[in-house]
Amino acid sequence: MRKTQKSIQISIAAMLIVITACSNTNSTKEESKAAASTPNAGSAAVAADPFGKYDKPITINIGKSIDPSDKSLPPGDTPESNQYTKYVKEQLNIESKMIWQAAQGKDYDQKVNLSIASNDLPDTMIVNDTQLRQMVKAGQLADLTDVYSKFASPAIKSIIETTKGLATKNVTFNGKMMALPNVTTESDMVHMMWIRKDWLDKLGLQVPKTIDELEKVAKAFVEQDPDGNGKADTIGITGPQSGGFTNATFIVPNNNNYGFDPIFSAYHAYPGFWIKGSDGKSVYGSITPETKEALAKLRDLYAKGLIDREMSVRKDAAELIKAGKSGIWFGMWWGGYGPLGDAIKNDPKANWQAYAVPLDAKGEFTPHMGTPSNQFVVVRKGYEHPEAAIKMVNLLLRDESKFDLKVAINNYPLRLVFAPMDEMDVTYKMLKEVLAGTKKPEELDIPGYKLLKADAENVKKVKLEPYDKVDIEYWNPNADLGVWKRMYSTFVGVAALQQPYKKTYSVTYSQTKTMEGKWATLDKLEKETFLKIIMGAAPLETFDQFVQDWKKQGGDQITAEVDEAAKQ
Repeated sequence: MRKTQKSIQISIAAMLIVITACSNTNSTKEESKAAASTPNAGSAAVAADPFGKYDKPITINIGKSIDPSDKSLPPGDTPESNQYTKYVKEQLNIESKMIWQAAQGKDYDQKVNLSIASNDLPDTMIVNDTQLRQMVKAGQLADLTDVYSKFASPAIKSIIETTKGLATKNVTFNGKMMALPNVTTESDMVHMMWIRKDWLDKLGLQVPKTIDELEKVAKAFVEQDPDGNGKADTIGITGPQSGGFTNATFIVPNNNNYGFDPIFSAYHAYPGFWIKGSDGKSVYGSITPETKEALAKLRDLYAKGLIDREMSVRKDAAELIKAGKSGIWFGMWWGGYGPLGDAIKNDPKANWQAYAVPLDAKGEFTPHMGTPSNQFVVVRKGYEHPEAAIKMVNLLLRDESKFDLKVAINNYPLRLVFAPMDEMDVTYKMLKEVLAGTKKPEELDIPGYKLLKADAENVKKVKLEPYDKVDIEYWNPNADLGVWKRMYSTFVGVAALQQPYKKTYSVTYSQTKTMEGKWATLDKLEKETFLKIIMGAAPLETFDQFVQDWKKQGGDQITAEVDEAAKQ
């Protein structure tokens, strides 16, 4: 099921990349009209160099997603002025201006939707599949076909080609490339459990593998004073914050930190995803009996006080982890980049470890998976330098390893994830060889694997011997916190995925015609119903009424469209 080392030959990947390499506030009305009458006006004035610096400064206005809890910026720096934006100016002569900012997640999506509806667009921004299709339909976007051909770097093109057409298919409309798709590593698709192993050890407990064991451990974390302060102030399981989600969806399938995705999947419940039923037809995962069963368990855990009582209203779920008050959360492999850096600052003995659990009744880990491309850089139609956005993405992919990674990479002005599907698996395996002495850093300067050589050069700064032990006591985060965040995430988070597991993919990751008009209402109905059930504000039987309402309000028609599209 999972890719093995034999199927991931780095030399072949490098060869493929080499072969491929060889073969603003909106502008004023007058500027927009001029640009519109001369398509790709800026492109004609610049040599087709993916990294070419403009002779004169140009400005690109960006709508940006920010992390309100990010405290990594040095004093005086802002999301608009920092090491990343200054580097873009120095290397490309591009001034990046943030004409608006919104918190990542729900707030950002709402701001993008408002920009689309009002036709008041920044020059560039990152959107999801639904938003992309809305913008194409409204005629708001620049055609990037020629711009991509001329200005996308060989590394970008090579990585996109590894998806075997899936990435380009997602952004091609009537034969035109209307956005730049990202490509994400497969590790970014899998949600797992992070847990305070030092609390387990103190209470004499084992890592929970099943739902029942998870409940037992969460109960102990709440009732047995694992932090030893003599107060009943610890929380078993962190839940989604205000604006967060109980589960990922086919539209936003990755990176749902603090949701309950692994609990759902342990019941073979895949809310928000389209799955194949026993009859071979498409079924929306949110309306299945398995999802009702999982909601019943979450409702029970919440009623018993084992899930954060303030879930969905707490401003920042990460604060519980940073403050040492929560023992379990569900999320991605890159926990070191998330709350754990601050968590160990506050408590150097906070031994957070990651595991691919809980398991289903057969003892299997059965997560839902995402799509290689789920985010897209779009450029406003009429902007005179559409190639600027692509060049900025080129630059980050090429030079990410040069930055001080103690400063969150999300502060890059136009950050789109570009990674080979196997990037983190390869990184983990190669770094193990570096620690074992069987690989040298200079052997790992491989195009596309942008941080691998730097990782190999830096890993021993923070990893203490014995190298096969990954508990927090075998690390030195104070040597270089930025390096530690990545190395800890790799050797703990990615390591948890180095075993076979059963993958469940959505039948589709795109919206159908009927979804365009009805999905927002159906999605709101679902999210509100699920939260009310979990938090005890509505009885479990509300689920049955939700299913009926969902089907009547367009769900059945949408399901038929998904099924028909799956046959094509």
